[in-house]
Amino acid sequence: MNEVVGQEGVTGVDKAKLWAAILIATAGVAAFYILKGDQPEWVRWTVFAGALLVGALVFAVSRYGRDFGKFVLDARIELYKVFWPTRQETGTMTVVVFVFVIIMALFFWGIDSLLAWATGSILGGQSSGG
Repeated sequence: MNEVVGQEGVTGVDKAKLWAAILIATAGVAAFYILKGDQPEWVRWTVFAGALLVGALVFAVSRYGRDFGKFVLDARIELYKVFWPTRQETGTMTVVVFVFVIIMALFFWGIDSLLAWATGSILGGQSSGG
């Protein structure tokens, strides 16, 4: 997955396949709404699903589709290399985060109280409320 995927080998035919796939999928979505009220639900859903399937197949046979498929396979390989923490490590880190959040909340509350007291003292005890 460290290799750079370029656009070498992409032809006009591949671009046409990509645009055809987009248009077919868009037509399926449009037909789903156009057929509303005129056709039973199962017909609308069949047209919608069929158009998406045909669009996906047209995309899959293009260079873009093959590159996307390679990317998905490479991503799965990389996913297996990920170090997943154990349940105990996850629990420990969660407790550490919560304790840190509480400490920081108390710190900022203290700073806010100190600044409110200092501001009140400087302004002669006037309250900022209505």
